[in-house]
Amino acid sequence: MATTATNKQPLLIDRVFHNAVEGNTLSSGSDTSLDILGTNASSVLVDCTGNDGGIVEDLYAIARTSSSTTYKVLFYLSSSVDYLRPGEGIYIASVESSDTAGTVTNAVLPSILAPVARVGDVPQLQALYVPKGKALWATLQLAGPNNTADTPIIGAQGGYY
Repeated sequence: MATTATNKQPLLIDRVFHNAVEGNTLSSGSDTSLDILGTNASSVLVDCTGNDGGIVEDLYAIARTSSSTTYKVLFYLSSSVDYLRPGEGIYIASVESSDTAGTVTNAVLPSILAPVARVGDVPQLQALYVPKGKALWATLQLAGPNNTADTPIIGAQGGYY
């Protein structure tokens, strides 16, 4: 039997993470386009540029207030960690925040082969792999930052390899 047939567990992580940012300073530079524009204000959620990558088991938006406004949260992969440059960020997911305070909305993640720990009704075979040398960015689909307290809290939970 080859050494590759040993009982190795996939996706073993060294350190867990749970990172969150407030949405009040974020904007993609456009109210309609999924493309990042030069006037964007985005934030790094998961930085894997200096390690062997990571797995994100949950991407979410938490509504902070009850209002008639919902926000579209956009997620991108990029090799830069200082600024999300136009044409460099690859759009990978989005989630629409709720208009009811305290409501958590989860992004639909790609299907994977190995189950990850879950609580509740979230599918166990969904996660997002952030490769070595990449960073996961988050922003709101807005032309400019909305400096009010009704923007969502955006978060990612998972682990680094």
